[in-house]
Amino acid sequence: MNQVLDAIQKRCSTRGYTGEALTNEELEAFIQAGLQAPTAANRQEVHFTVLKGNHPVLQELEEEKNRLRNITSTTHNFYYEAPVVVILSADSQYKWGSLDAGIAVENMALAAEGLGLGNLIIGCIDDAIKGEKKDYFSKALDFPENYEYKIAIAFGHKAVTKEPHTYDAAKQVTYL
Repeated sequence: MNQVLDAIQKRCSTRGYTGEALTNEELEAFIQAGLQAPTAANRQEVHFTVLKGNHPVLQELEEEKNRLRNITSTTHNFYYEAPVVVILSADSQYKWGSLDAGIAVENMALAAEGLGLGNLIIGCIDDAIKGEKKDYFSKALDFPENYEYKIAIAFGHKAVTKEPHTYDAAKQVTYL
């Protein structure tokens, strides 16, 4: 089977990582995949903030997410202790920024799967990162001026595996 189609079929969210660090080559492969994603009008406005899993701002995001949801204890943080988290931002005034970031993150997820590594696409920090502390998090994550959070992705070596999700093509697809 085609390698790309194989990666699409096998890719699933990883919610458990080993302590093994990613190599610079692996990290660069993800970033390149994101940078190579198409953007509306070839604007290339998506910005990638790369953090190691132990970066303090990730803990602050976790605490703010939990505060907003009245969560007092959790088994895992929002990125399941992955060794790397990439937060994608784009121009807050650009209509297609969210779409462009989503395309980039999918490229990155498929690159990870192609390399045999795990990944988790993350949206659950949206309220925390865009809420009362938006300016603080934007500065802490070094977003370009007028950029805002769009989506994030975690990467690492899989400690757990699961089957890809199922779907019902008869319900989800209409051919006209």
